[in-house]
Amino acid sequence: MVEHVLVAPDKFKGSLTAAEVAAVVAAALAAGPGVAAVELPVADGGDGTVDAAVACGFTRVTISVTGPTGEPVDASYARRGDTAVVELAEASGLRRLPGGPQPLTATSHGTGELVADAVKQGATRVVLGLGGSACTDGGAGLVRALGARLLDAAGDDLPPGGAALRDLERIDVSGLLDLSAVEIVVASDVDNPLLGPHGAAAVYGPQKGATPDQVRVLEAALSRLAAVATRTHGLVGAVEHDDRPRPMGVAGAPGAGAAGGVGFAALAFLHADVQPGIDYLLDLLGFNDLVKGARLVITGEGSLDEQSLRGKAPVGVAQAAAKAGVPVVAVCGRRTLSDADLQAAGITAAYALTDLEPDPDRCMAEAAALLREVTARLAADHLA
Repeated sequence: MVEHVLVAPDKFKGSLTAAEVAAVVAAALAAGPGVAAVELPVADGGDGTVDAAVACGFTRVTISVTGPTGEPVDASYARRGDTAVVELAEASGLRRLPGGPQPLTATSHGTGELVADAVKQGATRVVLGLGGSACTDGGAGLVRALGARLLDAAGDDLPPGGAALRDLERIDVSGLLDLSAVEIVVASDVDNPLLGPHGAAAVYGPQKGATPDQVRVLEAALSRLAAVATRTHGLVGAVEHDDRPRPMGVAGAPGAGAAGGVGFAALAFLHADVQPGIDYLLDLLGFNDLVKGARLVITGEGSLDEQSLRGKAPVGVAQAAAKAGVPVVAVCGRRTLSDADLQAAGITAAYALTDLEPDPDRCMAEAAALLREVTARLAADHLA
């Protein structure tokens, strides 16, 4: 029997949750070389963050909230002690759009309802995972759910969605939920500002179905939000004296463009602290304690590709393991990274399901069985 192996994967999107990946790998290690495995499903703030927290001992809390189309959906957050983990994708994610994208009208309102419920239930620290968003509303829905009002020139409440922000005239925060005793942490791997060519509308709008014309509409709307927030909420630096928003101040802060601008609202109205998603969540889930004494760490995700190098879970796990002096190997559905890319990221080797079955559809359908096989190969190479 060797020292324990820490199994810390993210999900294989579309086939296995992070907890399922960890369970399959751990069972294969136990059945093969007889290795003791410690399972730690992880996430980087996007889809699966609540599931990962629950698998690590948090309690799931499910409530009915407003989905991105305005229809009610059942969404969950995770709670342990005075800490709540809220995943935007649960309430306001693309998977909540069964009828297809709605880039101009989708709202983040349900995410605000999750935050509000967590606070009302006693949470004094809320970790807000931003990823998989269906909306580009600058977090307008989020803050409205927390009690703010976004008003047009006639003093009427704006309809939901990003496009409506073009008519924003005033933001009334007098009814905003008191969060003075609550620490809000945004866990995100996105460092985009709110506005400009690298902003929320330009970069992420097309991923949510926005056409070029709609991207321009959303950019103008988010610019209006930044300008009005400066005038009515004291966000110094978001605009210059000519009232034209620039990517500076709060609007230009790294992460302000996350989740269609929800990052901006969290920074501006909730006074959030932005943290790299995977780093913060690994700490929250207890990675540093569990990696002690490990001989090997096994991480992974559905696709090891260029995006993985930009703050995704496997690279974050590898960096954390390196600090403890523990080598890392990965399992994945497919990989496009070279051996040199992997080694530069701190991953010794990667084992892909497509190495056994080149048909991606079959890989997804038979993911668990194929994962057992690649784990056996991994164990033979690194744990014999």
